[in-house]
Amino acid sequence: MIDYEKELNEEQCRVVLEPSGPMLVIAGAGSGKTRTLTYRVARLIETGIKPERILLATFTNKAARSMLNRVRELVPVDLSRLVGGTFHHNGHFMLRAHAERLGYSRNFSILDTEDVRQLISTCISESGIDTKGTTFPKANVLYGMLSLVANTANDLSSIVEERYPFFSHRLEEIAKVAALYDLRKRQSSFMDFDDLLINWRRLLLECPDVLGRYSERFEHLLVDEYQDTNLLQAEIMDLLASRHRNLMVVGDDSQSIYAFRGANFANIMSFPEKYPDCRIFKLETNYRSTPEILHLANLCIVNNENQFAKSLRAVREAGVRPVVVPARNALQQAEFVAQRILELHRDGVPLSEMAVLYRAHFHAMDVQMELTRRGIPYEIRSGVRFFEQAHIKDVISYLRILENPRDELAWKRLLGLYPKIGKKTAEKIWNFLAASGKPLETALTEGFLKVASKSARDGLTRFQELLTILRKEAEGASFLPDLIERILDKGYRNYLQETYTDGTSREEDLEQLAEFARKFSSLEDFLSELSLLTNMDADDHEETDSEEAAENKVVLSTIHQAKGLEWSVVLLVGCAEGMIPLDRALREEGGEAEERRLFYVAATRAKDHLYLCYPQTDSSRWAGFANLSPSRFIKELIPSSRKKELPFERWIVEEQW
Repeated sequence: MIDYEKELNEEQCRVVLEPSGPMLVIAGAGSGKTRTLTYRVARLIETGIKPERILLATFTNKAARSMLNRVRELVPVDLSRLVGGTFHHNGHFMLRAHAERLGYSRNFSILDTEDVRQLISTCISESGIDTKGTTFPKANVLYGMLSLVANTANDLSSIVEERYPFFSHRLEEIAKVAALYDLRKRQSSFMDFDDLLINWRRLLLECPDVLGRYSERFEHLLVDEYQDTNLLQAEIMDLLASRHRNLMVVGDDSQSIYAFRGANFANIMSFPEKYPDCRIFKLETNYRSTPEILHLANLCIVNNENQFAKSLRAVREAGVRPVVVPARNALQQAEFVAQRILELHRDGVPLSEMAVLYRAHFHAMDVQMELTRRGIPYEIRSGVRFFEQAHIKDVISYLRILENPRDELAWKRLLGLYPKIGKKTAEKIWNFLAASGKPLETALTEGFLKVASKSARDGLTRFQELLTILRKEAEGASFLPDLIERILDKGYRNYLQETYTDGTSREEDLEQLAEFARKFSSLEDFLSELSLLTNMDADDHEETDSEEAAENKVVLSTIHQAKGLEWSVVLLVGCAEGMIPLDRALREEGGEAEERRLFYVAATRAKDHLYLCYPQTDSSRWAGFANLSPSRFIKELIPSSRKKELPFERWIVEEQW
C-alpha cells in the first residue's frame, strides 16, 4: 500500500483520496499537478478500479506516457487497457471501432498537414474559383479558418469576419470550397485532425448505444490542463461522464492562454455550474520558485476579476528579488540581456538554465543578434531564427537584387512568389536575365514579360512595377525602411494574408526589420551585417553538434511555448505597453485578462532569478519615434493604496541600464 500522507502534501493528499464524484482541482504553477494526477490514478487502481475503467485525457502523448510509467512504478499492474493520451488519440481509439456508424470505413485514413493542403488546393481548383490576380486564401490559411470553426463551435461567417476580415468579400466562395472539402473527405473516408474530435462528439450524440457503452465503461475520467480545452472537448467529457459522474478536471484558470487556438476559458470557470455538487480543491504550495518571485506572481494576477482566487505559497527559502530593467531602446535591452547572461554564467549558472521570454517573436530580434555577436549559444523554441524565416528572407531578397543584380538565388526566390511561376519557369526567366548581362535593367523591359506564359504575365507586371519603385526609392536618404514599406504596400502584405495563418504577426516582424535597417547608412552595410550574423549562426551550429554541447544553450521562447517549463533564470523582454499587453490583443474580448495571464505564466517559469526588461523608446512603428511606458502589469504590482504597506524597493529592484 502506498503511504499517501508521506508521499504527498496535505493539499495533494485530499485530492488523491477523494472517493468519487465530480472534482475541480485548481492547480497553481509549480504545485505538483502531474504528481497529483499520477497518484490519483494509482489510488483508483489500488482501491479496486480496473485500469480499463479509467480514461486519462492529456494535451500531449508524452505527458500521458510519463504519468502511466510512474503509475506502473507505484502499482505494478497491467495498464495496457487503460485509455490514456491526447483527446485526439482517445477519440481515434473509439472511432476505429465505430466509424461505420458515421458513414466511414473502419480503415479510414487520417490526413496530415500536407495531405490537407493538397486536398483543399484540389477543392479550390475544382470549385472553379478564379484566384488569378485576386485575393483568395491559400489552402493552409483556409484550413486555419475551418479548424477554428471546428474548435470554437462557431460558424464560418463569424470566423472570417472576426479573424480573417481580409477575405470577407470572398466568403461565399470560401464556403463553397469548405463544403466540397467536407464532401471529398467523406467520399474517400478521410478524417483530418479536427474531425477526430468532431466525429467523436457526433458518435456519442447520434449513437445512444455507443454513448451508453462507453459512459458505463469509464467509471472515472481524469482531464489534465482543463483550462486549455475547447467546447468540443469539454462536451465530450461531459457525455462520457454522464453515467457515473466521476469527472476530475485539473487545471489553472490563471494559465489559460490559448484562446487563439480555440481554447475556451469558460470551460473551467463554469465547471461548478455544470456540476453543482462538485468538490473544489486548490493546490497552492509551490515547489519551484522563491517567495519573492511568487509574491510578484500573486500580485499581478489578482487584478483579473473572473478567476478562482488563490495564492501561491513557497516551500523554498528567501532568494533574490525580481528586477525591473528599463532600457533606452531595444538595442540597449538586448545588451543588458547578453551581459547579464554572461555574468550569471560566470557565477555558475548553466546556459541551459537561462531563458529569454517574449510575447511576440519579433520582440527578440535584437536579443538574437546580440547573443550571436557575443558568441553566446542559444536555441529558439518559438520557431526558426528571426532572419531564417521565409517572409524575412523574401523581403531581403528584394534588397539583395538591388545591391547585386546578378544574385541568381534571390531572383529565383522572388519569381517563385508570383502566380503561375514554378521552378522551371523561374529558371527560364533567370537564364534570360543573366544572358543580358544587366538583369535588373532587363527585368524592366517588355521582353521580360514575354519569357513566361500569358497566365504568368500579370504577376510579372506587378513585379516590374515594384522593381521600378524600389530602384527609385533606393536613391533616397533613409531609404532602407522605405524600401521595406514599399514591398509591403505593393503586394507583399496581401501575399502574407493569403499565404500564412499568422500574416499579421509576420507583418509586425517586417516592421521590426525596418527598424533594424534604420541603423545602417547603406544597403551594402545592412546586407553585409545580415550575412555575417547568419554565417556566425552556421558556425555555431557546426561547433555545437554534439548532444552535450547542444544542450548548453540559452533558450529563447515565446511565453506560449514556455508554458509548462521552468528555468533558474528568466529574462522577460518587451515589458512595455503595446508589447505586453500586445496592442492587437487588447482589441479582442477578454484580451487584457488573457495578456495578464501570459505575464503571470512568464513570471512563474522562473525558479531563482526574474528580470522584467522593457525599452523606453520605440521607432519601429510606421508612425515614427515613440516613447514607451512600462507595462500596466508592472505598474499594477504595487497599487498606490498599498505603497506604505509594502514599499516597492523591499521586494523588487529597479536596475537602470
